[in-house]
Amino acid sequence: MNTSPIVWITGASSGIGRDLALEYAKAGWHVYASARNVEALALLSNEAKAYEGRIIEAAMDVTDSQEIADFVEQRIATSTIPTLAVFNAGFYEPIGLDDFSFDNFKTTFDVNVFGVARCISSLLPHYVKARSGHLAIVSSVAGYTGLPRAAAYGSSKAALIHLCESLKCECDAAGITLSMINPGFVRTPLTDKNTFKMPFIIEPEDAAARIKSGLDKKRFEIHFPKRFSFILKFLRLLPYPLYFRLTGRL
Repeated sequence: MNTSPIVWITGASSGIGRDLALEYAKAGWHVYASARNVEALALLSNEAKAYEGRIIEAAMDVTDSQEIADFVEQRIATSTIPTLAVFNAGFYEPIGLDDFSFDNFKTTFDVNVFGVARCISSLLPHYVKARSGHLAIVSSVAGYTGLPRAAAYGSSKAALIHLCESLKCECDAAGITLSMINPGFVRTPLTDKNTFKMPFIIEPEDAAARIKSGLDKKRFEIHFPKRFSFILKFLRLLPYPLYFRLTGRL
C-alpha cells in the first residue's frame, strides 16, 4: 500500500510547475503531473526516476471539465486522492491598445481563472467531506495592481487573489488549508514573451523551492521575491495620480 504523500500539480510540463514537481519527487512524494503536453510529461517522469518519489503523468487540459472530473473520480476510486493540489496552469500573452482583443481575454480567463475553478469544484467536495486537504492556487504579483501590457493576465490573477481571500475563512472552518502563491518574474516560457527588462527575475528552480517551503509551513500567502512584491503592494496604496505617474514610466 502506498504511504507516500500525494500532490497534484497542474501546468507541470514547463516552468514553475515542472520544477515544483521535481522538488516534491526529490522529497519522496508521489506527484500527479498534469499538462496538455504529453511528451514533456514523459520527459519529466523519466527525469524523476532518480529520486525517491515518483512522477505520474496525468495528461489533462484544465479547460476540459470532464477530463478533470474523470481524473479526480479515478483518484477517489483507487484511494489515491492528493493531499495537496497546486493549481498552477497558466496562460499569458501581453496585450495593449494596439492589439487589444476579446480572444486574448477569453483564453486567459478560461485557463487562469476558470481552469482553477474547474479543478477546485471537482476536488473540494472530497476535501470538505474529509475535513482535510491542502489547496494551493498560483496567482501572481501582477494581480496586486494594474500594470501596462497586462490587462488580461493581471486581471485574471487579481481574480484568483480575490477567490483565495473569499474562500480562506470557510476553508479554515472546514479543516482545509488554502495557500495563495504570488510569484514575481520567473524565467519561464511565458515570461520569455516579455520584451522589457524584468526586475528581480529568478530561475524556476528557485521559485519552486520557495513555494515548497511556504507550502510545508502552510502559509496562506507565499510571495517572492520580497523586494519586488512589497514594491507592488506599496504601489496599490498610492493615490491614482502618483500611481499612474510611476507605472506610466514602465
